[in-house]
Formats: sequence, structure tokens, C-alpha cells
Amino acid sequence: MSQEPFASNLPTYDQLLEELKSIRRPGLPDLRRTDRPTLRRAAAAAGLCDGSDDAPAGIEALLKEAVRRLGERDLLGQAAAHTFGLLPDRRGAPAHDRRKMAAAVYGVTSERFRKQQEPQVIQQLAEAVLTVLREPPFTGGGGSAGRSPGPDTGARSSGGPNAAGPSTIAPSGRIGQEPPLRVDAVPVDAQSTFTLHVSPIELLRDIEVLVSSENVYLEMSKTFRPTVSGALRLAAAVRDPAGEIVDDVLARELAAWLRAHGRPGLPIRPGTVVPTSPGALAARGVRRIYHAAVATPRDDTYEVRPESIARAVSACFALARAERDRYEPALSSICFPLLGAGRGGLAPAVSATWLRWAIRDELARDSRWRVHLVVRNREIAEAVGAL
Repeated sequence: MSQEPFASNLPTYDQLLEELKSIRRPGLPDLRRTDRPTLRRAAAAAGLCDGSDDAPAGIEALLKEAVRRLGERDLLGQAAAHTFGLLPDRRGAPAHDRRKMAAAVYGVTSERFRKQQEPQVIQQLAEAVLTVLREPPFTGGGGSAGRSPGPDTGARSSGGPNAAGPSTIAPSGRIGQEPPLRVDAVPVDAQSTFTLHVSPIELLRDIEVLVSSENVYLEMSKTFRPTVSGALRLAAAVRDPAGEIVDDVLARELAAWLRAHGRPGLPIRPGTVVPTSPGALAARGVRRIYHAAVATPRDDTYEVRPESIARAVSACFALARAERDRYEPALSSICFPLLGAGRGGLAPAVSATWLRWAIRDELARDSRWRVHLVVRNREIAEAVGAL
């Protein structure tokens, strides 16, 4: 008997959409109490569960993989993760709290999100589930695949009599993404070098000063935004044992600085740098966060003048020299992101060119500093000519 094509066993888009709608309100904990046959069949086809007993874990893993396909730093991916409680500390959150957090991703009210963005988020998640199932290694076989090690692992193996063959994804579970990379001794000029990191800035360790890019009002990004400012704000926040933020350290200290200098609600000069403590990032060996105000709001966008980057770099080094001997051992390392190259709109190569020029100028004055540069991915690193 010929084997039925795997694709014909896939659930339809409409079936997936209806079941995703049905689990939005009760959330993931309801998967154990109520059978969701379409999602269970999809998880089994993806090799994430064997049957009803481990279906809840398999469905959760499938939805997390679909969110990754939407983009964990994309608005759709972030909103989907909040909507279905796919984040580690939001799994059991009530439906209205999950909707509120998803609405905050778009900066709208919960009611507006329910009417406008939420249907699109659920529709796109259904499409992403189908994409997971249709793309290799999930095409060309039939029947049930073997059990996944669990909802948070990326390893998938096939098994059972109808399996077409083994299939795996990267252990990180992040398809198409690479682990952080460090490249030492990237030349600034003939005499000086810096260390390049292809990594989220909040994952760096044992670099004493991290520089954050801010607007001229020193209003940090929201913690769910895919920006350096938002990532550092979230990583530095102090949490209680339940994982809730109890002290938004960086935003609190910046607000205190603005009050002390009579600038609440008023812009500061582009290129100004304001220091704060590292908050929870102290556990990673960070001692200071320097907030470089380089972006000026313009209607729905930002303006970053390249010379503001040079002023900010100079101000960072001046501040670091002033603070260096207050610590034991003395401050000796500083890390810059590509200032202005995110929402600021500068091309990464432009930001990198001005950064390297300003860093070279500072190292010519004082070569004792160990300088680091962090970028988000290898493509950007290659675009600026660093790799």
C-alpha cells in the first residue's frame, strides 16, 4: 500500500485558526483539561508529541516555534507570545492581562487591540504554524513522529513505523539564528583594536561600562521593544521571587537625574551622556550604564546627526575617566552599540564609521581602555566591514 503524502494529513488553516481562537481566553493551562484535536495533530506531525498524554507540551512547543517564525523581536511575534502566554513568566496570566500586554506592544488600548490587531495576530500565528509544518524537516513523511524532549527544547527526532527518517533542528531551537560570537582584535587603526560581539547587549558579561542609545528626553524604550535601550532596561530591572519587576532601576535613576537638573519633559543637548547604576546587570559584572542621548524625535521618527555620535563617544570616555578610580579595581572596559542605527535610522555603516573615528581619537589620548562594540547579527557586522 502506498504511503499517503504527509501534506495531505496537515490541518487546514481554518481548523488551526478556530482552535487558536478557542485557547486564547483559557490559555495554555487549559490544554491539559480540554482536547484540541487539530493542534494535537499538528504537534504530532511536527514530531513534538506522540499523543494525548504529552499533547499539551507538544502544542506549547509548536506555538513557540511559530512565534519564532513570526519573529521574537517583531511586533506580531511579541504580541502573539503575550496573547497566548508563551513567555516564561506569563504562562498562567489571566486573559485580560495577556491582552493588555499584547496591546502594549502596539501602544494601543486593550479594546482597540481586541478589535483591530488581535485578529491579525491570531491569523498570522495560524499561518506560522502551517509554515513550521510545511518547511523541512516537516515535509515528505507520514504518520506520527517521535516525542520531543519537552516544550522548551529544539531537538526533534522521528520514530514510529511510518516515519520517513530522522529530523533535527539546532539545539537552541532558534531556526536560522546563531549563538553569540566574539571577535577579538578588530583594528580601529594601525595602533588600536577593539573586541566585536555579535550578541544581544544584555548577554555580555564582565564589561564594566555598557552604553545605551537614548533620545534627548532620556525616555527609555519600553521593555518589550527590540532596542538596546529596552533590552538594557529590562535586564537591569530588579524582580521579586515571582518574576514581577519591583524596581525599574534605569528609568528611575534617569528620571531622578532629570529632576535634579531641572529637565523633566525638556530635551537635553544631543551627545549628552548620563550615568546610572547597572541594577540587576551587576550580577554579570557590569558596573555602570552610560545613557547617550543621540536621537531627537521628529513626528513619527527620530533624527540622529552623526556628529552627535562623536560627541557622545567623547562624553562617555570623559565620564569613564572621571569615574575610573572610584572603583576597585579601576574601570577599564567600555562597550558601545551602533548608536543611532536602530530606530534612529542611521545606516549601520555610517554609525560604525563615526564610532570608530571617535574611538580612535579617544584611544590616541588614553590607550588603557579596552573597547568593545556590539551588533545584533552577523549581517550587520559584515555590512560595517568588521568581519
